[in-house]
Amino acid sequence: QVQLAESGGGSVQAGGSLRLSCIASQYTYWLTMGWFRQAPGKEREGVAVIYIGSGGTYYSDSVKGRFTISRDNAKNTLYLQMNSLKPDDSAMYYCAADVRGGFRNTAAEFSNWGQGTQVTVSS
Repeated sequence: QVQLAESGGGSVQAGGSLRLSCIASQYTYWLTMGWFRQAPGKEREGVAVIYIGSGGTYYSDSVKGRFTISRDNAKNTLYLQMNSLKPDDSAMYYCAADVRGGFRNTAAEFSNWGQGTQVTVSS
């Protein structure tokens, strides 16, 4: 089991920025890690994923060019830099991790989850 703890959510106006952080209980280099979000009444969707080792990344089309996922393996911390935020980005954001490699970008493919941090973007 990987323990995850998110922070950095909050309220911001459209066009603003936020940076989310997620501290993991294991060495992040050997984890596939991702950020997911879930708005009320909607399914949990994959926003960005960073893969084991090489650090290859995946972004959903809705955030590509605005969000950047990164990790600091020395701190066992995952980040999500969110720029040019829109009201549609408002959701609970979750950090997820899995010890398995391979391409994965859906919630069903991740075994470990944080409690979530709320992001609210006002117009």
